[in-house]
Amino acid sequence: MSPHTIAAMHAVVHHHRAPPPHRCSRGGVRAVRASAATVPTTSAGAAAATDSPSAAFWDYNLLFRSQRAECRDPVPLRVAEGAIPPDFPAGTYYLAGPGMFADDHGSTVHPLDGHGYLRAFRFGGGGARYSARYVETAAKREEHDAGGASWRFTHRGPFSVLQGGARVGNVKVMKNVANTSVLRWGGRVLCLWEGGEPYELHPRTLETLGPFDILGDGAAPADGSGGDAAVHHRRRRPWLQEAGIDVAARLLRPVLSGVFRMPARRLLAHYKIDPERNRLLMVACNAEDMLLPRSNFTFYEFDADFALVQKREFVVPDHLMIHDWTFTDSHYVLLGNRIKLDIPGSLLALTGTHPMIAALAVDPSRQSTPVYLLPRSPEAEAGGRDWSVPVEAPPQMWSMHVGNAFEEPDARGGTTVRLHMSGCSYQWFHFHRMFGYNWMNKKLDPAFMNVAKGREWLPRLVQVSMDLDKGGACRGCSVRRLSDQWTRPADFPAINPSFANRRNRFVYAGAASGSRRFLPFFPFDSVVKVDVSDGSARLWSAAGRKFVGEPVFVPTGGREEDDGYVLLVEYAVSDHRCHLVVLDARKIGERNAVVAKLEVPKHLTFPMGFHGFWADE
Repeated sequence: MSPHTIAAMHAVVHHHRAPPPHRCSRGGVRAVRASAATVPTTSAGAAAATDSPSAAFWDYNLLFRSQRAECRDPVPLRVAEGAIPPDFPAGTYYLAGPGMFADDHGSTVHPLDGHGYLRAFRFGGGGARYSARYVETAAKREEHDAGGASWRFTHRGPFSVLQGGARVGNVKVMKNVANTSVLRWGGRVLCLWEGGEPYELHPRTLETLGPFDILGDGAAPADGSGGDAAVHHRRRRPWLQEAGIDVAARLLRPVLSGVFRMPARRLLAHYKIDPERNRLLMVACNAEDMLLPRSNFTFYEFDADFALVQKREFVVPDHLMIHDWTFTDSHYVLLGNRIKLDIPGSLLALTGTHPMIAALAVDPSRQSTPVYLLPRSPEAEAGGRDWSVPVEAPPQMWSMHVGNAFEEPDARGGTTVRLHMSGCSYQWFHFHRMFGYNWMNKKLDPAFMNVAKGREWLPRLVQVSMDLDKGGACRGCSVRRLSDQWTRPADFPAINPSFANRRNRFVYAGAASGSRRFLPFFPFDSVVKVDVSDGSARLWSAAGRKFVGEPVFVPTGGREEDDGYVLLVEYAVSDHRCHLVVLDARKIGERNAVVAKLEVPKHLTFPMGFHGFWADE
């Protein structure tokens, strides 16, 4: 596809004109029996109309179309198919994601820099109601005319370049848009972002109540000076090199906080819940960690009333970027993504002609993945293992998301730690081209997310197994596919939350059926259910011009692990409709897997969300 053709189509997309109508087929289900899933068949004429580079461009960009409307007063959702099952629990499905990508002055931002837009699907009384509101962050209040409908982007954000705003000298880099994930804990609803404090919203009205200082310590950086728990720092470098890093960190902190307004501690958007101890686990790192070959991690554990139960700090002698992480009874587990400072990219970023994230690059120099097992308690480090030395998992892999982790004793008196997760290739991962964003011509190019070699490069489901001896030393580590029957791209692994931190049998994930020639890998159009015990996989797919978001498991309290339902949002780009789909988790792979489809009002359909959370009433 030529650049002129793409630019022309992009212009039409952002003027919100609809693509030509197309009648799409009903969603289908399939059981996966071989390494590749079967795909639905269509007539040659229909295939030509819906499976072309132009159709792929249309469909992809419509998923990230700006949403200017809110739904402050909850509206009932029409049941378009099936019925809400009588045993479906009362509760709320919260879905976080970006809502605004293009302003009224020529700027288009990366999806990760889009303003946070929270949706709520509330179940009760045999029906469901829907509401949606923007998170009123400080950046949103500055960039949106509250008295009208005008938007003007003034913050660069980490991933974007402004076209209609200031470039050179614009130090508004940390644009907290609260768009990544959502959490309900201790009676509070929090929208989180990868780099700042969360924003609290009213659980029912979705009104923004303001920033929530969850760290409660003034965001003082971890520097080895103490805290609620001992700071662990085992220096593996020569003392002179370590002293140099200390000096650099002290010089960087006032610049990052004073000039670029970065918080001293960067709270990660991914959190974990320990159902056995009824605790919320969160982690933060220092602002200067992005620029130095040393990483500071502070883990927090909160009880059901948001009281801080435990805080532990670690300093890891490695240059890492962490997006998701996990835990077991004894450890916090970090799968390190190695990065390095890009000097030419840093200079271009300072000019404002490249995004600030251009200052970083992936570091593929090591052909392995560092897995840090950090002791969760003093008892966990009694064996004397040097936790600052990672377990090097054999293949090089960029960690994406973790579905579960657990540890079990083995017959030799040691421990086996297993992780179920998704990871992609360093060769594919690209900081400022994720989602196909290109700041020069303000488009999202689906070709980047569907590269020809992407089947092996894009996210895939894997199991990491580590065998530890009595003292905690690693005897061996292996990485294998979670299922030999499912080899296509997949991400966003989810489980029955009641089985978190213990052996689970089933993993549910967003997946690509491969039914679209020009969108074979992303966006996802299916949910795959993997049986970890035997590696089998079963698939439900939304056929035609439809895509799906992250699956979320809603347990019903039954005895079996898959007693419950899987919620996901289905985006039908062909007719600009959106449905909340309720799947019977036990019947995924059968034709009656869909028990209900609830239709979202058409004017509130897009864009695609990121991460969701189910909260029982």
